[in-house]
Amino acid sequence: PSHHYLAAYHWLDSGFPNGFQAHAVVHLGKHGNLEWLPGKTLGMSAACGSDAALGDMPLIYPFLVNDPGEGTQAKRRAHAVLVDHLIPPMARAETYGDLARLEQLLDEHANVAALDPGKLPAIRQQIWTLIRAAEMDHDLGLTERPADESFDEMLLHVDGWLCEIKDVQIRDGLHILGQKPSGAAELDLVLAILRARQLFGGEHSMPGLRQALGLAEDGTDVRLSVDEAEAQARRLVEALQATGWDPDVVDRLTDDPAVAAVLRFAAIEVVPRLAGTAGEIEQVLKALDGRFIAAGPSGSPLRGLVNVLPTGRNFYSVDPKAVPSRLAWATGVAMADSLLARYRDDYGSWPRSVGLSVWGTSAMRTAGDDIAEVLALLGVRPVWDDASRRVVNLEPIPLAELGRPRIDVTVRISGFFRDAFPHVVTMLDDAVQLVVGLDEPGDDNYPRAHAQADLAQHGDHRRSTTRIFGSKPGTYGAGLLQLIDSRNWRDDADLAQVYTAWGGFAYGRGLDGRAATDDMNRQYRRIAVAAKNTDTREHDIADSDDYFQYHGGMVATVRALTGQPPAAYVGDNTRPEAIRTRTLSEETVRVFRARVVNPRWMTAMRRHGYKGAFEMAATVDYLFGYDATAKVMADWMYEQLTERYVLDPDNRKFMAESNPWALHGMAERLLEAAGRGMWSQPQPATIDGLRQVLLETEGDLEG
Repeated sequence: PSHHYLAAYHWLDSGFPNGFQAHAVVHLGKHGNLEWLPGKTLGMSAACGSDAALGDMPLIYPFLVNDPGEGTQAKRRAHAVLVDHLIPPMARAETYGDLARLEQLLDEHANVAALDPGKLPAIRQQIWTLIRAAEMDHDLGLTERPADESFDEMLLHVDGWLCEIKDVQIRDGLHILGQKPSGAAELDLVLAILRARQLFGGEHSMPGLRQALGLAEDGTDVRLSVDEAEAQARRLVEALQATGWDPDVVDRLTDDPAVAAVLRFAAIEVVPRLAGTAGEIEQVLKALDGRFIAAGPSGSPLRGLVNVLPTGRNFYSVDPKAVPSRLAWATGVAMADSLLARYRDDYGSWPRSVGLSVWGTSAMRTAGDDIAEVLALLGVRPVWDDASRRVVNLEPIPLAELGRPRIDVTVRISGFFRDAFPHVVTMLDDAVQLVVGLDEPGDDNYPRAHAQADLAQHGDHRRSTTRIFGSKPGTYGAGLLQLIDSRNWRDDADLAQVYTAWGGFAYGRGLDGRAATDDMNRQYRRIAVAAKNTDTREHDIADSDDYFQYHGGMVATVRALTGQPPAAYVGDNTRPEAIRTRTLSEETVRVFRARVVNPRWMTAMRRHGYKGAFEMAATVDYLFGYDATAKVMADWMYEQLTERYVLDPDNRKFMAESNPWALHGMAERLLEAAGRGMWSQPQPATIDGLRQVLLETEGDLEG
């Protein structure tokens, strides 16, 4: 850390003459930078950045309950006492603008088809005109208007796409420490929690509320069925809320035992636990008083883990030796199957090699879904000890049972995953060695075929079986954020050079971070699929720079090495019972339409002043980063970002008053996208508007 960074912390320290004389430090919000400074993994010394800065000052850290990985990092490297806090308010995205108009036209089409078929040509033309005008044809993969005989089939596709966007859970603001949800926010959050199959108390049989009402668990229902189930669920929960969450009235609200069980669960478990949110600040004060903070589990309450509530506790994560759990194994198998099925649908063959970015936080939150997917792709099964539930061995799945070739997997691990799960890194390496050692034909065992080809080239068996890469020991990150923020890059080669320099270190049994740039590049040249999974609805791929750094960086590196981009996919395991695989472009558009330009989300952010403005500016930066690395943004998306975030009078006024630096940064970033040709054909008036905002904000900030 810099002199100024160290000086700030030393000035706070009670042992520093003429300083602030602080008895403790409180860090607010997850993912600071203190716990990620260079140095040892744990057991800090004076030479480690975090210890050099903080010394022995107590650190109290209010931390998001669904982020066990980064919270654990603060414990390991900054001796933090965590006081966990609730996730942000959640709400259904619903439709707006052109999406709402399309929904109305689809409903009108259904009525016309049943009652007045003579009007079908006119209504179909209106639908197609709107789809083209709103650039939805690109989202739907349509290049021309379908013929009349196939138009209805196209409408089914449109209906499913619209339902998926409308049903997305988005943040309806930010959490305020110590403020329990009430009114509409409480209703929406309870509904969001009740969507998931409940795992509370080892109970695996309680379905989500909408499934109890008859909705298919795998998410295959049509829009009207989903809307009706959502409306019915809302009516029931609203009625229960009106009684003050009295469990005794449940039987008067429904005569369905399954529905009644879910409603009683809401009244007896969910709502009282949410009420505990009010104690978050009290727990921080208690920690500052030097008193004990009770421990509690961590994870996402939206994944059926209501036991992470109430918040205000010093959370713990998972038993790392029980990763993957049996439930995670089932989910990982489904994720592998979904990924391979999607690739075969798109390309007609098996991918010979998959690249997967694996993070420690996700592994803790899901008990190892990503790890299980790697094993499933390789065709290797964990063996658990029944008493401890820990993984004690691995066994190959016979090819006859597997029903497909064994897929090669190259894993890019995060620095925290390396630190928190060293034995899992070894286990994954053992899985590769196990598969490579099987006496099977190369057409059925891609890892073996690739290892034999590499062995023939350089004669080193250890190098030929290396598949796990990460950052240098003692460092964290993928390096691309700094490069993109500096604007000091030109093309894929620059991005790939930094990504490889930061991530070109091999891990596995006996490796421990050996420099292995050549081996990494050799494996990356084989990658046919670059994948990243999302396991929580509380954030999305445009919410963090890590997504574009790790996933986008992998895409850019493969493209730089081979001249062709890999198939980029995003696995959705937010609901383990309804696994989905989307292309990265599909996921970007889904997030863009459901949240990024959704007036509901923008209005919610405006309630939070400078921080809401920062969230908007950060979203622009993250989308820019993903476009720089993975080419995911279309011109119409940049146009909409500019119109709604920068040029819209109401939003511009809010940004200028709340956070003019964020407004200036957005204008600068969008102009950079145009200057680099990423936004290839911007409207001249739009660019003029951006330049005007840039000049005005520069004047205001300098004045």
